[in-house]
Amino acid sequence: MNLNKLLMLVLSISFISREALSIELKYQNFDALSTQQQSVVKSWIEYGVLASENTLGPLSQDYVPVKLKPRYFAFEPVPWATVNRGNPDGIELHFNRYAAESTLKKDWTLYHEIAHLYHPLLNYEDFWISEGLATYLQNITMLENGIISYHDFKNRLWSGLSRGKQQTKSKQGKLSSVSSNMWSLRAQQRVYWSGVAFFIEAEIALKSKTPSAPSVAQLIKQYQLYRKDPTQDTNHFISKLDQLSHSAVFTNLYRKYIHRKDFPIITRTQIDQLRH
Repeated sequence: MNLNKLLMLVLSISFISREALSIELKYQNFDALSTQQQSVVKSWIEYGVLASENTLGPLSQDYVPVKLKPRYFAFEPVPWATVNRGNPDGIELHFNRYAAESTLKKDWTLYHEIAHLYHPLLNYEDFWISEGLATYLQNITMLENGIISYHDFKNRLWSGLSRGKQQTKSKQGKLSSVSSNMWSLRAQQRVYWSGVAFFIEAEIALKSKTPSAPSVAQLIKQYQLYRKDPTQDTNHFISKLDQLSHSAVFTNLYRKYIHRKDFPIITRTQIDQLRH
């Protein structure tokens, strides 16, 4: 890592630690933790929200309910988490109550679930979009806030895409159909990483037309200004991304992807084009 990148990393971490949250977090089951554990968990979650806001901007809701599910035994810092859709949307975190603060901050799960709050609830057949977007944004957020390096960022994308490609061999059918039955088929790798490939392709297509075109993360940031109706569906979401990017990239790719039976081809060279 050169001196400039090191300086940016230090400044990024310092920025996160100094800034105040722009949204209120309402914790549930906070009393189940000791005083020290409360401090660790609060610091971890606020850190994750601030990192997400640094990359994706403020959320378009007044507060975020945070349901805490501390575990006494866990093999991972955060073995499971989910978004609870409602009015407003919230997150539920199952975590190791004894995990160190630094370990929790390096775990990807919180950034993934927060990313889900930036898009509407989509239909089952379109879960590949929502899970792909959250997976892509989690890595962008971790990269831009110095949590992972650019090298790690590229390797994580490449490894995930490789897993998705491998699973497509056994989880066959149209992507929309596999997505609808993702949990029963245990097809998460194909579904999640097909969605990541979609947004990688979209980002590269936008940049190829106009080098100054906004990134996917920047478009999601802009989208928050228009996300007022909780009933927005996939067509509205995709159309709004096209409108914000002054293109038809997302609609054209969406029409192609919903019928896919193969896994998208994304090369290492394409991944190298994403962030420098």
